[in-house]
Amino acid sequence: MSTNQAIIREISLADNKSIAKVIREVLIEMGVPKVGTAYADSALDCMYETYDHPRCIYFLAIKDGEVVGGCGISPLQKGDPQVCELQKMYILNRVRGEGIGKRLIDRCLHKAKEFKFKSCYLETMPYMERARRLYAANGFNYIDGPMGDTGHYSCNVWMLKDL
Repeated sequence: MSTNQAIIREISLADNKSIAKVIREVLIEMGVPKVGTAYADSALDCMYETYDHPRCIYFLAIKDGEVVGGCGISPLQKGDPQVCELQKMYILNRVRGEGIGKRLIDRCLHKAKEFKFKSCYLETMPYMERARRLYAANGFNYIDGPMGDTGHYSCNVWMLKDL
């Protein structure tokens, strides 16, 4: 494995297949249900198009020329227009612990502030302990219930950060 730091950049149309593969690989690794989670999202195969809208952005982590992770923000569906959602943050197991997740979150939160969002919401699973620790370390706090209507009814951990 290279010691080179991953490059963080915006998604392009040519990246759709690569990031879909990464997301599905991580979801399968984690044993995430295939319904009621990101696994079932039609957006997985068209991530560039999904985030090619106002106040939306998706970033990729590229290491040694390969997509190894990603994360994005988008307005919270059927929620307060001042709230964005941190979405589809997945990083391949072999590069976890290299600071890629923190860098992706930092880029997303920076853009969320540029887009004038007041807070950022996320949903995750209770057994995704490393991810939950990362979110908490980046200022996300647990909340008692879901916000908006993401369609991810199997995700039962909710967090929010004031921007």
